[in-house]
Amino acid sequence: MTHQEHNISKNLKQWLSKAEKVVVVGIGNPIRSDDFVGVRVIQGLEGKVSKNVFLVECETVPEGSIQTILDFDPTHVLLIDAAILGLKAGESRLMYTEQLKDSPAFSTHALPLRIFCELIRKAGKAKIGLLLVEPKNADFGEGLTPEVEATARSIINVLLRSLP
Repeated sequence: MTHQEHNISKNLKQWLSKAEKVVVVGIGNPIRSDDFVGVRVIQGLEGKVSKNVFLVECETVPEGSIQTILDFDPTHVLLIDAAILGLKAGESRLMYTEQLKDSPAFSTHALPLRIFCELIRKAGKAKIGLLLVEPKNADFGEGLTPEVEATARSIINVLLRSLP
């Protein structure tokens, strides 16, 4: 297990410790290279999680999934997305909604993630976390860079060990 995978694992296990029903939301644009990382993680989890986990592949319009997420009545909602945080390419951070107001995170989405999270929080009781991955390349193009693909695989492995 790499140092980063260890940190992600520790943080996610702690955050998910009392999770009963979890929604994992993959956000990303399939034609903007590393921006697709959130959806890539969801694709890697499909068919491998319990009935207590609901996977949502919402690409660049996460707000279109709000009602579906709320209908599942989750205890935890984890959003996975690329964000420019000033880290090394492929590094990731688990953040919480209250941290977003101070974050300069880059988003390619119509509705800022902070507002999306606020809508979910107000309508439900779920804890909301964001697993953000630093992209190497968010220009037009398909496929993840090797650094971000390695991070996606690490996140998939950690989630498979941590989800209820």
